[in-house]
Amino acid sequence: MATIRDVARASNVSIATVSRVFNKSLLVSEETRQRVVVAATSLGYYPNGIARSLITNRTHTLGVLLPDLHGEFFSEVIHGVDVTARERGLHLLVSRASASAEELTEAMRTMRGRVDGLIVMAPDLDASTALKHFTGGVPTVLLNPEVALPGCDTISIANVEGAYAVVRHLLGLGHRRIATIMGPVRNVDARQRLHGYRMALRDGSIEPGPALELRGDFTERSGYEAALELLRGEPRPTAVFIANDHMAVGVLGALQEAGVRVPADMAIAGFDDIRLARYLTPPLTTVHVDMLQLGQRAVQMLLEPGHPTGPSGFRHEVLPTTLVVRGSCGSNPRNHAGGPRWDRSGATRPTQR
Repeated sequence: MATIRDVARASNVSIATVSRVFNKSLLVSEETRQRVVVAATSLGYYPNGIARSLITNRTHTLGVLLPDLHGEFFSEVIHGVDVTARERGLHLLVSRASASAEELTEAMRTMRGRVDGLIVMAPDLDASTALKHFTGGVPTVLLNPEVALPGCDTISIANVEGAYAVVRHLLGLGHRRIATIMGPVRNVDARQRLHGYRMALRDGSIEPGPALELRGDFTERSGYEAALELLRGEPRPTAVFIANDHMAVGVLGALQEAGVRVPADMAIAGFDDIRLARYLTPPLTTVHVDMLQLGQRAVQMLLEPGHPTGPSGFRHEVLPTTLVVRGSCGSNPRNHAGGPRWDRSGATRPTQR
């Protein structure tokens, strides 16, 4: 097996220069780097990653902590992280950490010393305490956290704006009795989307009421059960804003079983724009979140130096959302003069607020 000495001898440079090449040092000229790479390739030499990490005190690995690892939303975020990390020659260590502070603390503890940076999505109120105790020892980017922490860059989803836009669209179609199926009570995304829903109603001179606000937990089953509860009430809502698309799938199933026509009897709209949304019957009106970009941008913020934009010395970015109008809300382009333009797929993407 070839050694670093063999590569140094074949490329007529010192062992230190070969080491600098594989550690991507800027002190090596491009000509020398090419010569070393050619020699290493011809000899079949690959640097020992473990030994290199001991010398440089770097693992060349990024840690990713998410509240769940299944479902399209999280898989797309991981995909975005992975694509960008690979471009930088980095590995990923991915783990699940639920909403509890104890589990999040334990997950972060196991990653300490094993990663050069952390990307954490912890959208629950309890997560803030755990994050405060851990952050600071390793560069960290937080995805849609409950609170901003000094020294941590953050990326949030424009949840309030997205929910506001879709509910205003339903109001524009003439709906006045609009229900919502919410997410978990302690979840940041769920509470922000509920805020956008209520704000849109109030701007439409409608006071929100608890009878039309049903609890869910972001799962298909909870959407199904909430829809059954809605159907038992009188008068029924004419439209429903659902806090994520997975719950909307359950809602559509319950309505279909009950013989309720969508959108003729009840208009439906969701949030996230998962791939399945466009293939439902009818296709789901929803709020598009670029989940891939969320993961990509998290890695970029972690690796690229930036200038603090907040008073506590951190950068904060908001990922915009876009309303996508499809058949489930009964929208008709003839009813929206000067409104959204329809594309060839039958969906509309109005200008963001």
